[in-house]
Amino acid sequence: MTDQQAPRTLEDTVGAAVLATRGVAFLRPGLAGLLRSSVGLGAARGGAGASGVRVRRHKGSEGLGIQVYVVLNRGHRALDVTRAVRSAALDALRTEAGDNGSAQIEVTVTGVV
Repeated sequence: MTDQQAPRTLEDTVGAAVLATRGVAFLRPGLAGLLRSSVGLGAARGGAGASGVRVRRHKGSEGLGIQVYVVLNRGHRALDVTRAVRSAALDALRTEAGDNGSAQIEVTVTGVV
């Protein structure tokens, strides 16, 4: 597996774990993903950014930076769901990449339906 393929695989793995989290309605791309989609760059990159999960490797270290954008189901506390999302993402990373918790996970709630 090449370095270019690894982040996309992790995005898919984390995305699937997040979607299975109680209270998450769906994933939503961040602003950069929306802009890429609006100018057609998302399609050129294989839809990267459209999933609502972005994985980046930190410069000079082994750690990862993960951004997750979610829309919640009405009736769920945002704090509880974001904690569960973070936990699910960490579990997915441990399973897929053997990450020992060095990832920094940022969860952003972009809406409620």
